[in-house]
Amino acid sequence: MPETPHIVSDVMTLKVVAVRRDALFKEIVRAMEQWKVSALPVLEAEGRVIGVVSEADLLPKEEFHDRAMSLTEQRQRLSDLLKAGAVTAEELMTAPAVTVRPDATLAQAARIMAVKHVKRLPVVDAEDMLQGIVSRADLLKVFLRPDEEIEEEVRRTVIAYLFPAFSHAIHVHVHEGVVTLRGQINDTSLISVAARLIRAVEGVVDVEPHLTGESAAPAGPEGA
Repeated sequence: MPETPHIVSDVMTLKVVAVRRDALFKEIVRAMEQWKVSALPVLEAEGRVIGVVSEADLLPKEEFHDRAMSLTEQRQRLSDLLKAGAVTAEELMTAPAVTVRPDATLAQAARIMAVKHVKRLPVVDAEDMLQGIVSRADLLKVFLRPDEEIEEEVRRTVIAYLFPAFSHAIHVHVHEGVVTLRGQINDTSLISVAARLIRAVEGVVDVEPHLTGESAAPAGPEGA
């Protein structure tokens, strides 16, 4: 079977730039510019994550600068108007923060990002204390895994597991993360199972299972 999938703590960035809840607007902008990030966790004094302030939270101050609005538009965009007048991280931040635990799988982290429409997640422990941060780029690091390493794991954990009597006759080739299988097996119903298990191997981009059933022995004379 495929090995245990990578988890968030395997790829997260440990050095995290964060701000306190009383950080001022310009301090936040300077931190984002200095560290080339688009969002910052907001921390309580002891290091607990209470929110995230992003470029999207800061932009209303520029958008509504010297702009006249109708009463209807003001009502529709009350939240943005409040942020346009905000000064501190606590007033600007989106709370509660969307976070992830260190032991979450990369697939779980990717799903949270997709559902919540965020580009990075603060990584927190059971007490919401900041442990690191994981970005979309971090989740893609598994696809930098060498082809040779992927091939070895596929042979050891999938081919040897599903086809122990035929593993020597199955050729496994990996190029740019695409796994190609060629050879004969005794049970073609296992081809789809093999493809599914191989796709679960970290770093696999796709699977091309060119496997065929074992050639049947020629039939003897009728009545023999």
